[in-house]
Amino acid sequence: MKAPTAPAAVLFDMDGTLVDTEVLWWETAREVAAGLGHRLTDADAPEVVGRAVADTAAHLIEVTSGDPSTLPGAATGRAAAPERAAADRAAALERTAAELTDSFFRKVDAGAPLRPGAAALLASLQAAGVPFALVSASPRSVVDAVVAGALAGVDFAFTLSADDTVRTKPHPDPYRAAAERFAADPAACVAVEDSPDGTASADAAGCAVLVVPSLLPVAPGRARTFARSLEEVDLGVLTDCLRRPDPEIQGPKPA
Repeated sequence: MKAPTAPAAVLFDMDGTLVDTEVLWWETAREVAAGLGHRLTDADAPEVVGRAVADTAAHLIEVTSGDPSTLPGAATGRAAAPERAAADRAAALERTAAELTDSFFRKVDAGAPLRPGAAALLASLQAAGVPFALVSASPRSVVDAVVAGALAGVDFAFTLSADDTVRTKPHPDPYRAAAERFAADPAACVAVEDSPDGTASADAAGCAVLVVPSLLPVAPGRARTFARSLEEVDLGVLTDCLRRPDPEIQGPKPA
């Protein structure tokens, strides 16, 4: 069997993959949820970790607002008509999404550390001439803050945010758009992800996926290779992802 060549492009997720921002996002969601009268627990994690702002906002509204009249900013008085209830819910969703975005931006702007191995992997790809891009479900304001901060100086070909496609993760749109920007077949690209939703997005787009889980486990799959840390990953590992290998890399043991 002919050995695969290097990936046409490597498509990196941002939060939890290159930068340790998933903890900041959880803190943000926990604070906003508390303001709505909800205590965030592990049961909420699938609707928070790796999810777009709009998805998490919708979840928080859903778990805190059985009665639309109790939504923040809802009209007071007798039970609202269906039209008013829908308007109140839409307004609450917009406010909650804005609060999540603003709070997360402030935390990220204050500084977010790189994940172990991220800097070395990015530098090695740049030295090898392998193109790479950032494909994030975060808003453009957050992506730009991280690129100007923790990822300053990294030579991404381009960055994609949740604002740049009609649908974001877990839909395939972001990774399809990234492959198209490179004029590459998605099957020749390797996505590097940490979350179930991001992995599902890359899978659906037809990319090979290297999964380095952070806060949530990711289920095995035929197109998914797993590593415990980016410290285990180099160009050879990324190239091997194109083979659809066994679902776990036996990387170096910790010293």
